[in-house]
Amino acid sequence: MSRSQGQGNPVCGELDSFLIEITANILKFQDSDGKHLLPKIRDSAGQKGTGKWTAISALEYGVPVTLIGEAVFARCLSSLKDERIQASKKLKGPQKIQFKGDKKSFLEDIRKALYASKIISYAQGFMLLRQAATEFGWTLNYGGIALMWRGGCIIRSVFLGRIKDAFDRNPELQNLLLDDFFKSAVENCQESWRRAVSTGVQAGIPMPCFTTALSFYDGYRHEMLPANLIQAQRDYFGAHTYELLAKPGKFIHTNWTGHGGSVSSSSYNA
Repeated sequence: MSRSQGQGNPVCGELDSFLIEITANILKFQDSDGKHLLPKIRDSAGQKGTGKWTAISALEYGVPVTLIGEAVFARCLSSLKDERIQASKKLKGPQKIQFKGDKKSFLEDIRKALYASKIISYAQGFMLLRQAATEFGWTLNYGGIALMWRGGCIIRSVFLGRIKDAFDRNPELQNLLLDDFFKSAVENCQESWRRAVSTGVQAGIPMPCFTTALSFYDGYRHEMLPANLIQAQRDYFGAHTYELLAKPGKFIHTNWTGHGGSVSSSSYNA
């Protein structure tokens, strides 16, 4: 794994970045006893709050920044070390499965899954920036912001230049996924991405960011989602009203049970 992620490795390609570089170094680092250090480190992750602040802002502005949210919650889950030790003795699931496929091919699947998920994460991040700009009346240079992150920042990577190019092509770009380059990149990764996720799920391996990235992608690319049921439920329990496909912009309430009146929702908006 460390060899496939090492800096300058052509396999790394578009994933070449500071975090990938240090991950490769960590994976191969050996302790004073000659054994790898990583397996000795307690698997309880800390955090300073930047991810949490981003997730809070995303919720406040109604933007689905799901990857950063899942990354934060994954750290929270890891911190429940004592509980997880007890749960591991009681909760059943797939046992450790010996991988019998072609490892080189599967590593390529993982690399592509990581690349596609990284694209989704940046797409979501720029969605949040665009919404914040709307809220505060800002005029942001999104391509310039991408380049700013290339210097002295832990997310610096070759990839950021591609984002700059996308906004140069279309300064009004709504979503990075709609740019021809990123659209094609995700399409080229999609088969491997789905294979990596399904393999991990079948093996009982938690992959919060891979799976939420794929769910976001599938949700974003669908014209119709089952959110109509959510709207019907909200109207049923709270008279929050809903729109009809044939009459967008007109909010109506249905008396679902035949009892009660035509009460509309108050400022409460569940």
